[in-house]
Amino acid sequence: MATHPTAPTLGNQHLTDRVLQAWLDRALPPSMRSTINDDLDALGAHAAQAWENARSRSAVEPVLTQWDAWGERIDRIESTPVWQQGASMAARYGLVAAGHDTTHGEFARCDQFARVYLHHIASEFYTCPLAMTDGAATALKASENEALIKRAMPHLTSRDPEQLWLSGQWMTELMGGSDVGNSETEARPAGNGRYRLYGRKWFTSAVIGEMALTLARPQGAGEGADSLALFYLETHDDKGRWNGIRIDRLKDKLGTRELATAEIHLDGALATPVDGLVRGVRLITPMLNVTRTWNAVGALATMRRCIALATRYAHQREAFGRPLIHHPLHAATLADMQAEFEAAFQLVFHVTHLLGRSECGVAEDNELALLRLLTPLAKLWTGKLAVRIASETCESFGGAGYIENTGIPQLLRDAQVYPIWEGTTNVLALDTLRAINSVGVEPLLESANALLAEILNAKASANLESQAMNVCSALKQASEWLHRNAASPENLQAGARGLAMTLARSMAAVLLCRQAAYSIKETGDMRPSQALARFVSMGLINLPGAANSQAADLLDPPN
Repeated sequence: MATHPTAPTLGNQHLTDRVLQAWLDRALPPSMRSTINDDLDALGAHAAQAWENARSRSAVEPVLTQWDAWGERIDRIESTPVWQQGASMAARYGLVAAGHDTTHGEFARCDQFARVYLHHIASEFYTCPLAMTDGAATALKASENEALIKRAMPHLTSRDPEQLWLSGQWMTELMGGSDVGNSETEARPAGNGRYRLYGRKWFTSAVIGEMALTLARPQGAGEGADSLALFYLETHDDKGRWNGIRIDRLKDKLGTRELATAEIHLDGALATPVDGLVRGVRLITPMLNVTRTWNAVGALATMRRCIALATRYAHQREAFGRPLIHHPLHAATLADMQAEFEAAFQLVFHVTHLLGRSECGVAEDNELALLRLLTPLAKLWTGKLAVRIASETCESFGGAGYIENTGIPQLLRDAQVYPIWEGTTNVLALDTLRAINSVGVEPLLESANALLAEILNAKASANLESQAMNVCSALKQASEWLHRNAASPENLQAGARGLAMTLARSMAAVLLCRQAAYSIKETGDMRPSQALARFVSMGLINLPGAANSQAADLLDPPN
């Protein structure tokens, strides 16, 4: 007798995550692994319970109240119940603090991002302001502004929810997002080295926070990005009133709707320069490296949740006389999703380790160059991949995947933020070209070839050797494409997305090959090796073949 479909349930998201468990076992010192295990277990259990809780209540969104009953402007934002617990969870589990804790040295970021990965979906994107808080802490440390560091750092990295601050990064204006050189916010001297800011910020995703870093053009400064300064401001004064900030409205967004994203006006907000009155854009670079890594980890978390739900549903949903998982095409579709996720996981968490090594001063020069190359690559590829996997997940549920209160469509709507926030795919592809121009592509090629040679010499399995050779071929073709087009900036730019995807997928394959070799040797688990074979068979190369520099000629003119 046929049975009605039932909602898929989740187990502890730490204990049931084979990929996370295997990576932690390989990458972390055993003593550290045992130290953080209880927290990861707790976050995994919370993640499962939070999913169940969300299915049993109506969706709630933040509410902006601009005026009180007596006509006073108050601009009060009421957050969702989950967001109201956000500071407590962030402080308790050190979601920002762990990344700045020196206890685990080069592995601090690995610890932190394992926590973030497990908590991200349950947090209702409270991780977004946490990412900016982490970025602000990183930028302030890099600025060496001792007064601001002393003032803000104890709050930004606090493990006490009463002391923890959230920080925004208010860069986007109506004239542009990534092109911040057109910023119109003006900074006017207010005495004692401070300034008052006047202008409109079009997209602020942490307006509920206690502070922000923002760009503004000092009064009388020239045009362009180099004339912008980076300012520190606290959102409220000593009496709890807004510091020259007016909230115009909350954005009506496709996804991440629990996250209060606002349009604001700065009307005399009192602020302090972080480090002089020029080249503020350069000061946000350390922040971008961190927030892009958060973005990639969040994309991984969405992929993992999608695959866990789709796989669970495939085991319990029957169609045409047997569970979906026993239909070869459905199983192959899910396996393809799993293989891409496993490769992406290896790339992103390798970046977290490189970031940790960089920040604690033990990274070698080639590792610093590799971090510069891999950060935009990891962000751009995982952003696109998360959307594709979320879309496939909706389809795997059939009609139920199109019904809002199953929670499945929200995964897709929320995933669309990953390829947009902190640089679109094309913006990051062009940043990859800048990275190659700065440090060369050799650090990536040399790192990949060294790892592959190590795997080939170990002779773990014939399958791994075959896949390693395929990856070598892809990397060689990418290098040759770069060489052929080096003299044509237009060709390089037109092909930048394909090049970036090729480098990202190839490096991910290298790292998955390393994980597969470890798993075969240490546990006899062949699944990473199987994932590698499937991932490589889906193709690593996405290099352009047509004359993309004339691509605009194909498009119709505006009507």
